[in-house]
Amino acid sequence: MLPGPMAVGAVLVEQHEFLLRHARLTLTGTLLGFAFGVAAGVLVALVMWLSPLIRRGLLPVVLVTQALPVFAIAPILVLWLGFGLASKVVMAVLVIFFAVTSSFFDGLRRLDPGLSDLSRLYRASRWQDLALFRIPSAMPALASGIRIAAVFAPIGAVIGEWVGAKGGLAFIMLQSNARMQTDVMFAALALLAVMVLSLRFLADRLTRLLVPWQVED
Repeated sequence: MLPGPMAVGAVLVEQHEFLLRHARLTLTGTLLGFAFGVAAGVLVALVMWLSPLIRRGLLPVVLVTQALPVFAIAPILVLWLGFGLASKVVMAVLVIFFAVTSSFFDGLRRLDPGLSDLSRLYRASRWQDLALFRIPSAMPALASGIRIAAVFAPIGAVIGEWVGAKGGLAFIMLQSNARMQTDVMFAALALLAVMVLSLRFLADRLTRLLVPWQVED
């Protein structure tokens, strides 16, 4: 029931081509979902800050996307978009969308009082205030949202595969679990763990480029 590390390692070596082929499918869905989710979150946060009227309409929708259980949405997405890559990407976007939107929007709203006074002193327009003061000030908050998204993006892709897929790490887990091949299942889990850690590492490097002035302990 619980394979030893040697058994899992043997599967990783003996079936590495099979496992890596399916891992690439999961990684593709994860990276696409991460990219689209971050882009959508940034765009929605900007629109909500620029237009209070749109904000009142969009904010409940954003909250609902986070409140709905993803396992309830996943089968519907598979029915709409099929068993291919699209449903996995959309699921990853839904999982990380709220974290990026919420973090960046809060950063845009919480401008330092000194910078806010400086913006009013120079009579900056709303667009100038956004570009010169609020976006640079909100970059640390956006960086935090991106780091969170990097961890949860693989979960969205895996949930999509779990509900219905032709391949991927979750597909291997389901098949191996049904056949009591727990060593194969744990090998897929090990690859998923490596994927999450690698994506978080890359997100850390990316956010340091976005916020080079932020001092980290």
